[in-house]
This record gives sequence, C-alpha cells and structure tokens, in this order.
Amino acid sequence: MTTFVDRVTLFASAGKGGDGCVSVKREKFKPLGGPDGGNGGRGGDITLVVDQNVTTLLDYHHSPHRKATSGRAGYGDRKDGPSGEDLILTVPNGTVVYDADGNQLADLVGNGTIFIAAQGGFGGLGNLALSSSKRRAPGFALLGEPGEERTLILELKSVADIALVGYPSAGKSSLIAAISAARPKIADYPFTTLVPNLGVVQAGETRFTVADVPGLIPGASQGKGLGLEFLRHVERCVALVHVLDCGTLETDRNPVSDLEIIESELAQYGGLENRPRMVALNKIDLPDGQAMAVMVEETLRDLGYEVYQVSAASRAGLSELTYAMARIIQKTRAETAVEERTRIVLRPVAVDDSGFNVVANTDGSFSVSGAKVMRWVRQTDFKNAEAIGYLADRMAQLGVERELFRKGAVSGVEVRVGVGESAVVFDWEPTIEAGAELLGSARGEDARFDGPWRGYTKVQDQLNDDEIAEQWEYKVVDPRTPALSAQIDDEEGEQ
Repeated sequence: MTTFVDRVTLFASAGKGGDGCVSVKREKFKPLGGPDGGNGGRGGDITLVVDQNVTTLLDYHHSPHRKATSGRAGYGDRKDGPSGEDLILTVPNGTVVYDADGNQLADLVGNGTIFIAAQGGFGGLGNLALSSSKRRAPGFALLGEPGEERTLILELKSVADIALVGYPSAGKSSLIAAISAARPKIADYPFTTLVPNLGVVQAGETRFTVADVPGLIPGASQGKGLGLEFLRHVERCVALVHVLDCGTLETDRNPVSDLEIIESELAQYGGLENRPRMVALNKIDLPDGQAMAVMVEETLRDLGYEVYQVSAASRAGLSELTYAMARIIQKTRAETAVEERTRIVLRPVAVDDSGFNVVANTDGSFSVSGAKVMRWVRQTDFKNAEAIGYLADRMAQLGVERELFRKGAVSGVEVRVGVGESAVVFDWEPTIEAGAELLGSARGEDARFDGPWRGYTKVQDQLNDDEIAEQWEYKVVDPRTPALSAQIDDEEGEQ
C-alpha cells in the first residue's frame, strides 16, 4: 500500500455565509418596534498549516475533497448567526501550493506557516443593518456569499541540507543509515528505495539533514525510472553528494562515467547548477572497490570535486565526510544569515478603478462585470422585489446606469451582470439614481416593479420636496408611485 505521496490534487470548498434575517420587533404596546433581524454568520475558511510531524500528503491522496462548515442564518432580536468553523489541514514542511493553471501560490517552509487555501463567504446583513433614516423598515435582508471553491495542486519538496544522489544500489540508503538514525529499507537489488528518506546528522556542533533520493538512471529527467518523480526533492538542498559505487559488478560502468551521466540528468532537470558538489567513493571495504577508488580519485579531483573514500558497511571515512558536509552547511548558513522581518504586501486599488466594467456586446446586449457588482448580485434575494430594488439603487449609486447610458444602452436592452452560467440576465429599464426611498410601497415590495409608471432622472444630488419639479428632468419611462406622479404633474402644470 502507498505510504508516501508527494503530489496531490486538493479540491477545497470553503463554507457559505449565513443569510441575514428579516424580523420586526414586536412587544406589548409596540406591535411594530422596528427591524431587529441579525446578520448571518461567516463561512469557515480552509487553511493549510505546516506540521513538523506530518511527512506525507497521503491523507489528501485518499480524501481530496475537503469542505468547511457554513455559517448559520441570523436571528430576530438582533442576534447574529454563528460563524462556520475553519477547517485546518496539516501539510509537511516544504509543501508548495499551485493553482489549477500551474501558478505558484505559496511555498510553505517552516513549522506553523499558514496559507488560506479557500476563504469562507461573508454573512448577509439583516434588515436591522440595512435600515436607515429613509429606509426605516426594510422588508428584505442580504443573502450570505458562497464560499470560495478552488482546485489546488500540493507538491512536497523535501527540506534537507544535503542530498545523496547516485545510481540504484550505489549504497545511498546504507550511507544515510550509517551517519544518522534513519532506518531506510536496504536490500541487494536495484530501486530498493522508492521514496526519499531523511536523516538528521550531528557533526560537532552542526546539525543538518540529509536526504536519500531514489536512484537515478540515464533518462531520469525525461521520466525513466524514479528520477523525475523525486528530483524535485533535491531543489532545496544546499549541496549534493554523489555516491559512486566502486564495487559494481557491471563491466560497462565505472565511477567516472556514472558521475557524468548523473550530472547530465541534473543539468537537464535544471536549477541545480550552483549547488556545491562532493563525491563519496563507496564500498571501499571490498578489495575491488578499494582498488577502483584509488584509481579514479585523482581524476575526480582534477575535475574539481572534493573526494572522500568511504564504506557504509565498515564506517571507514564517514567522519571526514560528515564534517566536510558540515563545513558547507556552516558556510552557507553564515552567508544567508539575515534578520527575518515580517513582510506586509499592500495591493491598493487603482485610483481610476470604478469597481465595475461595462462592455457592449456584438449582439446588442451589454455585460457588466466587476468584483463589487458580482458580490452584490450574489447577496440579492431575487424572490423579493424590494431586494431587487435595493440592488438597482446600489448599482445606480456606483455609476453603472450612467455608464450604460454612455455606452448607448436603451430601454429594454438585455444586460448581463456577471460571467458564465452564474450571470444574471434582465431587460434593462433606466431608473432614478439612489431615489428608491421616495417610493412608497409595502414591506417586501417595490413600486417600480408594479407597472409602467412615468419616470424621471435625477439632476441634482439633494432633493427638496417643495422644489422637486425643478430638480427632476423628464427622461425615461419608469415605475413611480401615484402620489409622487400627481405631485410632479401639478407642479409641471403650474409652470
């Protein structure tokens, strides 16, 4: 059974926000005490957290679909709904997060590092929060926003200081077992190691980790053998140690040619050119191995490598090798030692960002997009006419109607708000801008949706009941209350 998984696809679904509550306070002698509907609770987030006790992504291989709990709806008597619980997923140190398009989102290194994989939806406002001096008793509330749904690729790259690379059966597992407390599987056949093994090595006062990477063969960078699957585990390493088999029984192989082939595969994989290298000539406890090590040592030194003759079986030369590794680690840590500071990334909204975009389509319709307007649409209960009117007022205040006019939209034209299947499509009728409070209608209803009333477009920002005819200019057909229509007719007749 698979026990080590270093690449998985995670389907993360955050919790939905709870809906706002529509409620009116009712007490003795106060049958209509005003709105008191609470807000909906926030949906739970899905968070990835690095845990040093986790070494594999196996849990997400078996259960790739993860969902956080949703927030609850608000209650009457000004009580907000409870928020959903965050879902915390533990991942190994060194996990890299990619989106579905392959773009890197986060590199989780260090115990306790946190990344929000999917954000929960905000809860909807209740009618108490929507009330104002002009809208005293709203008959609607906002819906909770859906939680974020994301498809993420989690890829584990081992966080080790030294990587042992080499042919299968070169003795890498035996070597890491000899210099650390790691106990990998060791056998006398190729590809015994199927997963990377980590071991902690102590050399003097320096402690570092060593990774045993499964054996490389010619063509590993193109996917042959196990190399392509595990070469990613050497990307974080400070230095590479070539473990060369000096006691191989294959007549067409020797340590120098093995080194050249492995270096060629590493070059084709890329990104490892600047890593320091050293060579460990293994199996010198064998007579043929000792002779081969003596024969090729000078050749390898001439190529610029530090060469050490070692034996994992007899432990000969291991002390010199581990202290040489420690010197490289100390030098690298001294060069990269900087004071860690918390980095805050600010991404302010552009000065000329209106929050929406209106596009005239070739079929004569118009499309309205933008994070703010799409969020408003998701919050709207389209079964409630007053809620639809509130959405129209918000979009008018934002300037969507003015932009539609400027782009040539006329009454009855099709307008799509949003993109894809979630878009809301309606036949547009121009309305007044932010003047819905002047329309008298029952709770939960909006007079603009009762019938073809005569309409006006606002010219000035502030309205005055005594001079309403001077401040409104006749523009379009739009729903209007009979009282307001009669008042405008009288004042127009006097003029």
